[in-house]
Amino acid sequence: MVQLPKVNELGFFEIRLESIGGLGANLAGKMLAEAGVMGVGLNGVSFSSYGSEKKGSPVKAHIRFCDTDARIRDTSPVERPHVVGIFHENLSKTVNVISGIYEDSIVLVNSKKTPEQLKEQLKLKGGVIAVVDATGISLEENNRVNMAMLGGLFRLCGFLDPEFMKGVVRKSLEKKYPGAVQPALNTFQRGYDEVKFQTFALADGDRMPDYVRMDTPVLGYETQPIGGTITNPGNSILKDLSISRAGKMPHFDDEKCIHCAACDNVCPDFCFVWEELPDKKGRPQMFLQGIDYQYCKGCLKCVQACPTEALQSELEEEGYAESHRVAHRFHLAL
Repeated sequence: MVQLPKVNELGFFEIRLESIGGLGANLAGKMLAEAGVMGVGLNGVSFSSYGSEKKGSPVKAHIRFCDTDARIRDTSPVERPHVVGIFHENLSKTVNVISGIYEDSIVLVNSKKTPEQLKEQLKLKGGVIAVVDATGISLEENNRVNMAMLGGLFRLCGFLDPEFMKGVVRKSLEKKYPGAVQPALNTFQRGYDEVKFQTFALADGDRMPDYVRMDTPVLGYETQPIGGTITNPGNSILKDLSISRAGKMPHFDDEKCIHCAACDNVCPDFCFVWEELPDKKGRPQMFLQGIDYQYCKGCLKCVQACPTEALQSELEEEGYAESHRVAHRFHLAL
């Protein structure tokens, strides 16, 4: 039996996966647990937590490992992880993805950025940041993000056997989807090989943020704003759906647009911004001005509906949404 690199006071080595529905974090957690239990003989458990929305909404997968002489009686969410896998870097906009980490925890991020850039973005004080472009790898190999992230996680969890994982992939796919076996194996291997990591020591005199339990109420008697004012009522105007985009987004070409509103008819989140302007004959008509990317979750239904290819599906690049966003004008909203 292998030796776990570190354990908490209960004897557990804990992993938490932060993702959005549709990227396969739930399945990745189950496969990690199987590799630990069946592959190297540890005790282990895996479970996930997510809301009713499923696809596009925040998802967490929790994995625990311990030696065979210990029993797993704790099925609460992982709040003090030794390893965190972030399947979607934009989750950090709205979710504290590094909550509860230790100063030597490992944070694996699906991103094209450098570890130094991610340290600033995540506001990480100390620990190890590992980076792998799981989205880019999955698109090149015609496979899923979770396989590339699994490869990176196996690289960081040296007690797990990657060859056992490859056997699980073959066994689960070769009967029903034989053509998917090799792309999945290639994606896993590239995730394993291409992960890069860097250690950041805690600055002298600094310390990690205080641990706060996840069930601490946001509006409790100690935490509510003065006067009990609810500063964010949770309405749709303030909501940011950009974290739901899984790598692709629509690009708008005004020159090809005939303002037919086919895109707006299929958009589930009213992303398109219109303005009434005079046409060539001076008659008032509605003209499409652009896309408010704050509300775009990347479903790409508009691209499929557009008859003139004025909307094209493109890989999301850093800063594109902010620089090309046409904001809605809510005249009656503060």
